[in-house]
This record gives sequence, C-alpha cells and structure tokens, in this order.
Amino acid sequence: MWLYCFNFDAMSLSDQFFFNVFNYYKKSYKKLASRIAGIYINLLQVSVLLLLGVFFSVFFNQMNVHFISSEKAWILFVIAALIICFKNWIQYSGKKRKIMNAKISNSKSKHFSIGLLWALPIMCIALSIILSKAF
Repeated sequence: MWLYCFNFDAMSLSDQFFFNVFNYYKKSYKKLASRIAGIYINLLQVSVLLLLGVFFSVFFNQMNVHFISSEKAWILFVIAALIICFKNWIQYSGKKRKIMNAKISNSKSKHFSIGLLWALPIMCIALSIILSKAF
C-alpha cells in the first residue's frame, strides 16, 4: 500500500536537465543536440562528484582522519567519472532516450533557463576549486 506514495514514473532531475538542454539545442543543431546534451549531463554529474569529493576531503582533513591518499582519491574519482559517463551513454542513447523523450513531451515538466543549466557545472567546479584552496 505504501508503494503508491512513490511516483516511479517521474523523471529524475538529471533527466529533466538532459531533455531541457536537448530540446534547446534541437532547434539549432538537429543532429548534434543529443551529443551536446550528453556532454552537458556528463559534465554536470562529474562536477557534482568533484564537489562532493573535495568537500569530504576537506571535512576529513579537518577531522584529522586520513584513510586514503590523494593519489588514490584521484584514481577513484577518475573511475567513478568513467562509470558515470558509461551509465549516461547507456541511459541517454537509443530506445530508452526516445521513450523518456515521449514521456517528457506528454508531461508538464519544468523548463529551466539554458544559462542557469550551463552555470550549474561551472559553479560546482568553481566551488570545488575555492573549497580546495581555502582549506
């Protein structure tokens, strides 16, 4: 009974961001829109991962907890970034993307400003640089 509280058909925020970028660039660049949106979503998710990694690195450094070296942390970041890129490639290419595109076309989804969408990964990268330099 409690499963009805969750809407499993709802699209995640990254799906909405992907299709907002995709629909924006589909008007100008019909064949490159999917590739641009894929690059955007990869950049956004990897920059959020970087920000979280830097935050926890600074937090654990302040708590004097040293359990992973800097080199191993960067290797772990690269592996996680490759996994994110592979996951997005599988999710946003082919038949699954077309099905999600049909769902978002029929639903009342939020439309975000393209400037705000491109500012999100830039702000995440800038915050991670500032956070790493400040501490």
